[in-house]
Amino acid sequence: MLAKLDQLANRLVELDELLMHPDATSSMDNYRKMTREHAELGPLVALYRNYLDASADIGAAQEMLADPDMKDFAQEEIESAKARMLQLERELQTMLLPKDVNDERNIFLEIRAGTGGDESALFAGDLLRMYTRFAERNRWQVEVVSASESDLGGYREVIVRLIGNGAYSKLKFESGGHRVQRVPATETQGRIHTSACTVAVMPEADEVEDVNINPADLRIDTYRASGAGGQHINKTDSAVRITHLPTGIVVECQDDRSQHKNKASALKVLAARIKDVQLRAQQSAEAATRKSLIGSGDRSERIRTYNFPQGRMTDHRINLTLYKLDFIMDGDLSDLTNALAAEHQAELLAALAD
Repeated sequence: MLAKLDQLANRLVELDELLMHPDATSSMDNYRKMTREHAELGPLVALYRNYLDASADIGAAQEMLADPDMKDFAQEEIESAKARMLQLERELQTMLLPKDVNDERNIFLEIRAGTGGDESALFAGDLLRMYTRFAERNRWQVEVVSASESDLGGYREVIVRLIGNGAYSKLKFESGGHRVQRVPATETQGRIHTSACTVAVMPEADEVEDVNINPADLRIDTYRASGAGGQHINKTDSAVRITHLPTGIVVECQDDRSQHKNKASALKVLAARIKDVQLRAQQSAEAATRKSLIGSGDRSERIRTYNFPQGRMTDHRINLTLYKLDFIMDGDLSDLTNALAAEHQAELLAALAD
């Protein structure tokens, strides 16, 4: 680890010199890359220099051990510096963990009603509100891409785009089966029902072209949209359905009156879904190696239960139970997302130690 840190410290010095050179801004793309790399290396190298300072303090204190008058003071300095070094070493290990290239991306969040009929669709609406409120707490933008509403006001399926720094990093562990246990409003005898929804979190591709979609692999159908929207939405073929023939992925979009805008939105979702399939295959392989369920991307896996009568939420992957369901459903997800991120980080550290 120390050899790698030495290399990174030398690279930071090199970047300082390159950025100060008169020709540094001759290529703005290269200049931006260097400044981004400098910003990433700066905190890490500063931490490493603190580690080296603590090591030097130990060396200086050990030289004082031979002096009887300074022995006690020197021993305290050594113990203090060793404790600092241990803490700094942990922080350095964490900072050296491989970064997820998708962490800073916007996301497409897809919620589908599963078992449970109308109650499942209502729960899909509750989950959408939960994630929307979480987005508001993080000052992210929320765009509805596609929505298929149920008769009682929930959603059979809804796709939203969340736009903001770190959106994927905070919500990437939400993919999977979400189960709810509660008494439905339509239940006359007070019995608790269990229903479920599936959540998919997909990082947005930079450009549709990045996913390498061959136009010949697409079947694009237009049709007359249904639902709210007045006379216009029902009189023009503005809705778009795109089928990716190699994978069988189908995306529909009808929320805009413009066929062109619906097609553009559908292509973005399609690109994200294809990217997501590739990402899940990679994560599943890694998870199999680590024997981990976090980040495996397994949509069939039940990851969480929301028990309304007991006011609790349980995440089954990390055995975390929180008795603050009202706050969670109002978008207070920080305890949950932080715990999932910490567990994932611990897994990566364990993998490095193997």
